[in-house]
Amino acid sequence: MRVLVVEDEGALAAGLRAGLEAVGYAVDVADNGTDGLWMATEFPYDVIVLDIMLPGVNGFLLCRTLREREVWTPVLMLTAKNGEWDQVEALDTGADDYLTKPFSYAVLLARLRALVRRGGAERPAVLEAGDLVLDPATRRVWRGGTEIGVTARERSVLEFLLRNRDRVVSKRQILDHVWDYDFEGDPNIVEVYVGRLRNKVDRPFGRASIDTVRGAGYRLAGDGG
Repeated sequence: MRVLVVEDEGALAAGLRAGLEAVGYAVDVADNGTDGLWMATEFPYDVIVLDIMLPGVNGFLLCRTLREREVWTPVLMLTAKNGEWDQVEALDTGADDYLTKPFSYAVLLARLRALVRRGGAERPAVLEAGDLVLDPATRRVWRGGTEIGVTARERSVLEFLLRNRDRVVSKRQILDHVWDYDFEGDPNIVEVYVGRLRNKVDRPFGRASIDTVRGAGYRLAGDGG
């Protein structure tokens, strides 16, 4: 397994390299965010260990940039012991897991093994279909750079459609993911919310991104319509 460690604290970086190489991993180290971003983009890694406070480009921006460039290498972010909001931002910018300092090497290795088992599947921090954009962390929606006001439920339906773009999803699937399992109302509520979304994210912009697939459900076009 090839690991990229992006850490500017020399002693910690050397310790990480020694510990990982001792169990047979191939390790590259970058001591600043600029080099780390370049290496993570240019070379294939199985996993990245990423500090937050880095010269050049900080860990949050580095991780977000990787996801924007569709680099899906699993990222384990190193955060401060009491950095609750660091942990929140790490996950919201696209990290797959975090580990607080100081940490146990045994735990670090177990976390890395778990990340590698999951693989580098697409996990964008911001959801996009053409110029239609939804940021789950900030709960904001844009079309072509214009921000669109949506309700919490409308946003949840749109998020589910975006996560399944170019795939047909049924009313039942939408109900199960957006409403709770105890929902006993009219399933046609889905049609109501899809209609509201069309009136907000499509028609004002001359688009038709959300298709009705007769007898099957709905599909959001990956190119944004």
